[in-house]
Amino acid sequence: MNLHPEERNLNRVTFQSSMYDVLLKPSLSGLCQSEKEAYQLILDFMEPGQMSQLDKLSFLNAVATLSSVVRDQANGNMNKYYPKTLLAKKIETFILEEPPEILDSSVRQQAMLCIVALSQVKPPFHLCQKLDLVNVSIASTFSLPLIMPSLDRKESASLYLQTIQALDDMLQALVMEDMSPNMVILQNFVEIILPWLMLSDKVHEQIRALGTISRLLRFICNFSELLNMASFSITGKLVGTFSIRCLNPSHDISTGALEALNYLFIILVLQRSSRPKTEAILKNLQKQFRGNLTANMQSLTLFFRKYLTPVERADVILVAMESMINGSLKDISAASKMLKMILKHSVTEVAKVSEIITLIYYHMDRTTEKAAQNTIKKVFQLLVQSHTEEVILTLFKIKDQSQRETHKFWEILASFPKSYQVIMEYLLQRIISPQAPEDQEADRETELSTLIATRAIHELLLVPSQQFEVQTFFASLFVALLFQISSLVTKGSAVAQDALPETESVDTVSSSVEALKTLMRSSGYIDHMSYIQTLGGWELLISPERHYEGVTLLARSLAVKNCWHNRPVFSFFIKTLQSPGCTNYLTALVFLTELFYCPDVASVVDEVATKILADWFNCDELVTARLFLKITEVFAKHKNTIKHLNILQPFVLSCCYSSSSDLVMETFLMLQCILKDLTWYQSSSFIIKLTFTLVHFFEEESEQLRLITFEIYESVLAKVSRMTLVFPLRHQVLGLLMLLVFHLKDVNAAVVEVCRLILCRIATILRWSKLKEVFAKNDVFTILSALLKQERSRALWFLKQTVALFKSPQGPIRQVAVWFAGQIIWTLHKAEEEEIEDELAIFRHMQRDPDPIVSCFTVQTFYILEAKAKVMPDKTPSSYLCMRGIKRRYC
Repeated sequence: MNLHPEERNLNRVTFQSSMYDVLLKPSLSGLCQSEKEAYQLILDFMEPGQMSQLDKLSFLNAVATLSSVVRDQANGNMNKYYPKTLLAKKIETFILEEPPEILDSSVRQQAMLCIVALSQVKPPFHLCQKLDLVNVSIASTFSLPLIMPSLDRKESASLYLQTIQALDDMLQALVMEDMSPNMVILQNFVEIILPWLMLSDKVHEQIRALGTISRLLRFICNFSELLNMASFSITGKLVGTFSIRCLNPSHDISTGALEALNYLFIILVLQRSSRPKTEAILKNLQKQFRGNLTANMQSLTLFFRKYLTPVERADVILVAMESMINGSLKDISAASKMLKMILKHSVTEVAKVSEIITLIYYHMDRTTEKAAQNTIKKVFQLLVQSHTEEVILTLFKIKDQSQRETHKFWEILASFPKSYQVIMEYLLQRIISPQAPEDQEADRETELSTLIATRAIHELLLVPSQQFEVQTFFASLFVALLFQISSLVTKGSAVAQDALPETESVDTVSSSVEALKTLMRSSGYIDHMSYIQTLGGWELLISPERHYEGVTLLARSLAVKNCWHNRPVFSFFIKTLQSPGCTNYLTALVFLTELFYCPDVASVVDEVATKILADWFNCDELVTARLFLKITEVFAKHKNTIKHLNILQPFVLSCCYSSSSDLVMETFLMLQCILKDLTWYQSSSFIIKLTFTLVHFFEEESEQLRLITFEIYESVLAKVSRMTLVFPLRHQVLGLLMLLVFHLKDVNAAVVEVCRLILCRIATILRWSKLKEVFAKNDVFTILSALLKQERSRALWFLKQTVALFKSPQGPIRQVAVWFAGQIIWTLHKAEEEEIEDELAIFRHMQRDPDPIVSCFTVQTFYILEAKAKVMPDKTPSSYLCMRGIKRRYC
């Protein structure tokens, strides 16, 4: 008996069961007859076997019916009736079985609508199953041939539109989670769709992809709260992709891309702008997006700068770069125009710099379009300016890992106006002021170390087209590189010593020396380099023990060979010495000491520069003190620097009192030397102060030092005339008369000769013609007697000078001093004798002098003075005591 199909189905509901029916044992009591039939139909069709289109539609309708039942239940769960996962898999199979070349049934449409129904019941789909469903649905729909609306294809076009709508509904349903769109799910969906836009060569497939994404984004715009917005990481990629398609020659593609970009920007505004401004921004956005992107580039630039994160901006650039490298001619042109729009002025903060630079490095040569090449170069230049460290680090990382040369990119970098200057200044700052050790240890991989900075400078110096720019930086580069070498070779910098591993320190020294050589070579100083090479200067420069000899040779090459950068180099050294924290001050002083020999440099030394130098003087630091002695000596040789000797004088003269006897001797030898170059007219102040310093050294025990002191004094007096012998020098000269005469008994014969010469000069200056003859030929006793006779009015002053010599370490001088003191006292009047109580007390103390002649003569002098007080009438005696007689009687 033939039964109607519905009767057969009813029999199945009543009598048949499946494996899942047995396992789950669902309760069907709450279901109406049609719902029970739908359930039984599902069980039947889930069994393996071929299904007709009618069976598939029946199955899909049954699943939709059962989904509606479960949705209306309080705690409904599809798994109570049949595993939801298996149902979805069955539906996915239906979509896969649809022919890709034709749309002749509603199975696709109903399958996707059935997925919508399933998505609304528990349990929720796993993400992996959602992605499988979306992937299959997108492929099945997008791959359909182009269907153009026409009278004879009206039904086909309508079915296609219904299918597209079903696809949109499915995507919108699956993207939801807890009543809000989940942006992680959205990203996965978009990543499935994007290849159809970016890789397909069929315009209708690209249009379908753009339309689907656009409608999905429009759906998202309806929600103020989005789940996992922070994890939505393809914003930049989408902005770049849509922006390029906005410039597509196809009107449909450009319009679709512009629409998608509009909705994406709306999402960004809603999520990233402050609420009070949101409405106004959205209104303005709608106005701007009525035209094409070219007419509204301001909006794209605004969003690029204001609403995109650094990572998203980088993704925009990467998308454009990849299009210029791998895209079609229209994509290359569009990407180039788009980049020009957003990078018209400068690059704001951008991430993934290393990735962008690497892409440019390895693929730039593949771009043959001139405009695109220029745009890529522009991107490179802007990144260098705004992210200098990362660009440089990436270039060297590529070079070190691949052993490929990067000269071309340094040339590109230097080819843009001001780029060379900006980068060189940045690199200079890095080697002049390296980061503290703790900062460098934080992330050495991303830190522009002094080694990398030096290598970068070397690369820039090798760019042949920038020789003129090199001249501008010569002084600062020269000093910075020299300081870096000094810091590392001498370990004088705590930062250099502690921050760098030993191998890196050695590499940095080597790189710095090579950069210094390149700098000199590119500036035309080949002769200077040969001079240094011949004398072994480069080897000395990297020798810890003889480093400063190398610095001296380097400076001497500039001074001797008249380097025309000498003045700028001098100015930069002075500038660095202005900082109290300059750790390389010793290198600077060593270099400047030699550089001052250059007349060009000496001519520009001013008071300010001299004071800066003087601030670094340290008498306790012998190396520094000796350098200042040399600098002073050089200063005395040029008419301009002589004017500034008075600034250095206090520091130099303080060396005379150093605890180091060697330094004291060097100081006096230097003073003796420079006096030959000084004139009274130019340096009277310096000379006068010097004479007052000498007073403390006439009684030095060191015969050599004592001799030099008298010789210096003789040189001073050689520059003095009667007209220039004014107070206080005149007073000092007269105050030293006794000392000079008494030292005619000095144990050093050379001192005796110098003192006699000094006395003759004094006599000449003071016009003591008679005394000059006495000074030149007679012995000390005759000279003293003649002096006392001629200058009787200065007797008390002579006495005070004489008493001061009682402390002389030389016995013969004390003997003469005691004798002459007695002579003076003998000649004094009663009134004058009352003024010498202190001198008499000191004189009386000489009776205990260790020299027996001195003590004996002192005793006898007092006997005579006592006798004078008793018997001598009030008159001045004309005779004087004979010392030789006293000596004989004592002996």
